[in-house]
Amino acid sequence: MSAKALSAIDVRKSFRKNKKVVEALKGVSIQIRNGEIYGLLGPNGSGKSTFIRIASTLLFPDAGSVEVFGFDVARQPREVQRLINRVSVEASFFRKLTAMENLLFSAGLHGMSKKETLNRILDIAPRIGLDSKRLRDPIEDFSRGMQQKVAIARAFICEPRMLLLDEPTTGLDPRAKREVQSMISQMRKDSGTTILLTTHDMEEAERLCDYVGIIHNGEVVVSGKPAELKMSIASRKASVTFEDVFLAYTGVSFEEANYEEVVTA
Repeated sequence: MSAKALSAIDVRKSFRKNKKVVEALKGVSIQIRNGEIYGLLGPNGSGKSTFIRIASTLLFPDAGSVEVFGFDVARQPREVQRLINRVSVEASFFRKLTAMENLLFSAGLHGMSKKETLNRILDIAPRIGLDSKRLRDPIEDFSRGMQQKVAIARAFICEPRMLLLDEPTTGLDPRAKREVQSMISQMRKDSGTTILLTTHDMEEAERLCDYVGIIHNGEVVVSGKPAELKMSIASRKASVTFEDVFLAYTGVSFEEANYEEVVTA
C-alpha cells in the first residue's frame, strides 16, 4: 500500500465570472499520508472548497494533477469515487424522502445490506446528537444543522478509505460540533481512515489535524504540523495562536482575509 493517500501537484483552477477570469487555485501542491488528518485552513473564498471538489472528482483541474491512492481524479474518477466519501457545507439530499430513506439509499449504493446499515445508523446517530425519532421525518423539515448531521452520518456509515470533509461542523451547535470532532478522531483511530478537512475554524484545525496547510488567495502559503507552525514564529511573541501564524505568513488577519475575499468574489 502506498504511503501517499493523496498527492496534488501544481493544481490550478480558474472560473469565468462577470466576464472576468477568477483564479481559484494558483498552483496548489499537497501531500497527504495514509491515515493522516490533514487540515486545509483558510478563510472564505481562499480556494479550499474548490480543491476538495477536485479531489472528490466533481471538478477537473485546468492544470496539474491530483491522485487519490494512486488513481488520477481526472482520468480514473470511478476508481477514486469507490474509495472516498464527502461532506460539504451544502449537502444534497432527496428532500421529500426521510432521513432514514436517504441513509439507506446511500449505503445501498456502497453495497451495504439494510441490516448492516440500520446497525450503523443506530450506533452513529446518538454520537452526533441526531435524534433517532426524527429519522422518519422528511429531510425538507430539518433545520440546516440537522441536515448537516444527517450528511455526516451518511459519510461515516460506509467507512471509506478517505473522507473529504468540507467545513463539516458549520451550522452545528457547540455540543454537536464537539461530538463530530471527537467522532472524526475516533474514526481515524478505529479504521485508519485518511481525512482531508477544510475549515476556517483555527481551533478545530489545531485540535484535530496532524498536519495543516494554510491556504490564502488560492495558494498554500505554509504547511506543517500545528505545533511546528506555532514554533516557527514563537520568537516574535510570547504566546502564539494560529491567528498569529496566519498573520505572519499572509500579512493580513483572518478577519480581514474573510472580508476582502467575500466582497471581491
